[in-house]
Amino acid sequence: MPTSPVKFPSNPSAAPHAVDWLSPLRWLALGWADLRQNPVPGLIHGVLLTAFGALLFWAARDKFWLLAGAFSGFLIVAPILATGLYRVSRACSTGHCVGMREVVSLWRSGDRRLVVFGLLLGLAGTGWVLTSAGLITLWSPVPIAKPVDFLRHVVLVRELGLFEAWLLLGVLLAAPVFASSVVALPMLVDTSVPVSMAVMASWRAVADHPIPMTLWAVTIVVLVGLGMATALLGLVVLIPLIAHASWHAYCDLTERPPSSALPEMA
Repeated sequence: MPTSPVKFPSNPSAAPHAVDWLSPLRWLALGWADLRQNPVPGLIHGVLLTAFGALLFWAARDKFWLLAGAFSGFLIVAPILATGLYRVSRACSTGHCVGMREVVSLWRSGDRRLVVFGLLLGLAGTGWVLTSAGLITLWSPVPIAKPVDFLRHVVLVRELGLFEAWLLLGVLLAAPVFASSVVALPMLVDTSVPVSMAVMASWRAVADHPIPMTLWAVTIVVLVGLGMATALLGLVVLIPLIAHASWHAYCDLTERPPSSALPEMA
């Protein structure tokens, strides 16, 4: 199994941009341009995923641990289901527009690598919920059964300790998931490399650009938080925006030339 970095054809006239601390803003601008150029696939993704998230939250509204699991599952499933938008961004870079037919064809291809990666992310999300449950159950002075219990006895308490530890635990568990997927997901759509190679390339990109990637992770968290603060309605636009921007992050981080310099995907 190959372990060297993915190499793309050289094209000096179409070199990707260097990655710096302003890159996340550039990726968002390029993602917004892709969404404006070809809005239908992105908005369909946004509407469907937002409706799916709303259904999960409604079903688990009075049960904190079920809600926590639904929240984690939504954050994990959304990037997998939005992978078709990488193909849309790839086409936009050549001045073409592709519709939902091409996106559906990617889903129907049954790419085993994406299935495996999705299952691994699902295991990571399950691990977070179980670890979080253990921490809060052991530390909290009262049982946490409903969301209001979590707010009252974990978030709004004056003493420092449980809430801060819970946040730190979340960061420690989310960081390797982000590092494993930020480049891997678009690379799996764009190339035929195995999951292990895509994950290694993702970790290498994060290790080579720690400050920009930290800013990018924070940006994604803030945007998702803003979308949820609008009763999920903002996610209709923010989900495709983040997906399109993630494609451009992948291109810069892997020094992938524009699609005009590469053969067309099958």
